[in-house]
Amino acid sequence: METIVLGAQPRTITKNGATKLRSTGNVPGVIYHRGEETIPVSVNEIALTKLVHSPESHIIDLQFPDGKIKRSFIKNVQFDPVTDRIIHTDFQLFSADEVVELVVPVSVTGNSIGVEKGGKLLISHHSLTLKGKPDDMPDHLVIDVTNLQIGHSIHVSEIPMDNYPGLSILDDPKTPVITVQGAKKETEETEETTETAAS
Repeated sequence: METIVLGAQPRTITKNGATKLRSTGNVPGVIYHRGEETIPVSVNEIALTKLVHSPESHIIDLQFPDGKIKRSFIKNVQFDPVTDRIIHTDFQLFSADEVVELVVPVSVTGNSIGVEKGGKLLISHHSLTLKGKPDDMPDHLVIDVTNLQIGHSIHVSEIPMDNYPGLSILDDPKTPVITVQGAKKETEETEETTETAAS
């Protein structure tokens, strides 16, 4: 997983302080680590927005004015319900041997058999939560859809993790992640055939 450097400024929590920060193009946030005191900070809004909307996950080195660096990842982001601008961010620190939970984007590889027959590939979950050590975390969780037929899905429990030793998926094992959907007529015919067979 790629590491990105993001400048961070210590901040003092005051009345209307967060509003003033946002007016200068900065976003208030906090850095926390289990068993340690929470640190209020601010980061540049444009740089943070690029990270949040990136198609990949990143490890973030928060760099302070004195040169100190704190390795972290984004744990939570709050958006303005009207403007959709980022209004607050939580950064979680970690150590190299610490087991963490990180949301990682899903990436698809392979040409689905179902798509070649006219089906449409639908990704219902564009990211999944992985548990493991930070150094083992991938930029993407790559899922091979080559053998996926029309009307079939790949569920969380069916995702091979051989290429990701030491990692596990925390999402519900029954959750469908990728599906190949057929044309409406084909879907209706499949449902009718299933009902007939059942009766």
